[in-house]
Amino acid sequence: MSYFLGAALALMLGSSPASASSLSDIEHVVIFMQENRAWDHYFGSMAGVRGFNDPNVQINSDGLSVYHQIVDPDMSTDAQTLLPWYLGYEGGDSVNAIQCMAAGSNGYTENQAALNGDLNNHWARNNTPWSWGYLKRSDIPIHFAIAEAWTSGDMYQESQITATNPNRVTLVSGSINVPGGPQNPSQGGPYIDNNEVPGCESDGQSCYPLKWKTVYEFYEDAGVTWQVYQDTNNFDDNPLAWFQQFQKAGKGSPLADKGMAFNGLESFYAAAANGTLPEVSFIVGPAELSEHPSYQPKDGAWLQKKVVDAVTQSPKYSSTLLMISYDETGGFGDHVTPFHSPRDTPGEWMEDPLGIFGDIYSGPGFRVPFYIVSPWTRGGRVFTERADHNSQILFVEQWLQARGYKNIQTDQMVPWRRAHMSNLINALDLDHPNLDIPIIPEAETPVTNDNGDYVGSAQCQAKYPTQRPTVPYGQQDNSTNTLFFEDGFKEVVGYLTEGRYLTFEKNSKALAASRSDSVSATDATPKHDTKSQRWVIHYTEDEESEIFTISSAFDNRWIGAKGALRDDASDAAQIRTSFLGNGSGYTLQFVDGGAYLDISSGGFELVSSDQVPNPGFKVFSVSYHD
Repeated sequence: MSYFLGAALALMLGSSPASASSLSDIEHVVIFMQENRAWDHYFGSMAGVRGFNDPNVQINSDGLSVYHQIVDPDMSTDAQTLLPWYLGYEGGDSVNAIQCMAAGSNGYTENQAALNGDLNNHWARNNTPWSWGYLKRSDIPIHFAIAEAWTSGDMYQESQITATNPNRVTLVSGSINVPGGPQNPSQGGPYIDNNEVPGCESDGQSCYPLKWKTVYEFYEDAGVTWQVYQDTNNFDDNPLAWFQQFQKAGKGSPLADKGMAFNGLESFYAAAANGTLPEVSFIVGPAELSEHPSYQPKDGAWLQKKVVDAVTQSPKYSSTLLMISYDETGGFGDHVTPFHSPRDTPGEWMEDPLGIFGDIYSGPGFRVPFYIVSPWTRGGRVFTERADHNSQILFVEQWLQARGYKNIQTDQMVPWRRAHMSNLINALDLDHPNLDIPIIPEAETPVTNDNGDYVGSAQCQAKYPTQRPTVPYGQQDNSTNTLFFEDGFKEVVGYLTEGRYLTFEKNSKALAASRSDSVSATDATPKHDTKSQRWVIHYTEDEESEIFTISSAFDNRWIGAKGALRDDASDAAQIRTSFLGNGSGYTLQFVDGGAYLDISSGGFELVSSDQVPNPGFKVFSVSYHD
């Protein structure tokens, strides 16, 4: 896309484009991780993302999709399966009570059991039926507003299929010391639970403290400025505190002053307001605002808006990027079976130390909410690349290297993660930064007592002694209590992955499945809601190859050779998709023959393999009920 076309589009959207920039122009990165929520639980109903409108949902050998979680007779005789269900479906006080509801366990055993060897169908049975419940926009309006004002990542996974500590350890180091990884057994781990008692647990796992090098030590060695911002009430969520070198750091040392001091979140807000943030900031919030069940999402929303406001109102917003993520799913389930390494990958696979599950992969695990706030991610986009907590490390490495720093790449990350997790760069449109500040709804101020302690969750539980709604076994026959999703769309950025209905648009037209025998181009619409323009991509043998077959959501025909529409999937052509980045869109190229699918001013056409279309297609992920 040319700058002038980009500017015109931005004006139509009511935004304020700035001049093009580069990765090195980012001066400050802020990392803010919350607690214990799953993607489906928060955003499964959101329009334009991989949620409850997933056309590629996994179908197991019993013929049921993973939406159908197994229900045993001792749980209920009214249904054999449980679909995702809206936790507030009963209305009334229930809508308030679910704010302080806990679903199930976030532990290693319960989550590996729910995964059930990648069948991913035992959440109700091996965790709880409330694990399969979700919230809507009305319950978490601030979360929706922030995620949709900027860019959300709907394929961002927790790093480890277990609880808080291992996931946060991964965020700051890239590993939990599964055998075969960069560490040796004397350095602690394999860290699969929240153990903070010196020594190993009885089965020889979760040895503590941890002793390998964190990324913040690499930053310190390279001269990067950094700071952990936390209060004394930090929910024990600062992962640096679990490493021996930080525990032993003397007062006045960089590791102590930058990584362990209780400087307070007010110091972060002040630094943001003054334009004096360090290059890397890591925020650790208080327990009651962490969103960890049974702490309330609405209280966490208040904290998130405080952080977002601090960043966007800073005089340095034009050079600041904020990443908001969640450490793990907190006992809530997700319908997307984790993308993970092949069996026996070093540092990823191990024999279950507890002797329950046999050979397992430690992660990546289930999807968790993730969004990026910055001038380069404005516009309600969805980032579709496979990512996990390592991706934040990879991003910071790429960014610091662009700024000229040397030797900041950690050697402690598991090699498979470095090779297969996104570095998040494609989430940014560096050529079209947008300094427009969206209007985020006001957040309800958390309730405090006379001592200033947050007591919202305690008051909620006292007012509503029953927080868990009745499980709707056998009553899931309408969208009010199951598989609800909103209508709408989001522009897609990043390499493509399955799980969405897509439109491919260029020159005010979109690829369409017409009534003829070949692909055509028909007029695009502002809401991208024409069904004949809706397509579904399907992985081929290698899901990382970016080569897909493509079917029409309109008439179920497949794109075949030279753009012909075929009834049989066996006649589908293999099509390579490429993301050009920075507002330039995507190309679609036939693997056999190499011609590109394109739309010129005259309509659909095939372009020779030596004429790469640039710009390519704009791609939109759409969710509609028709």
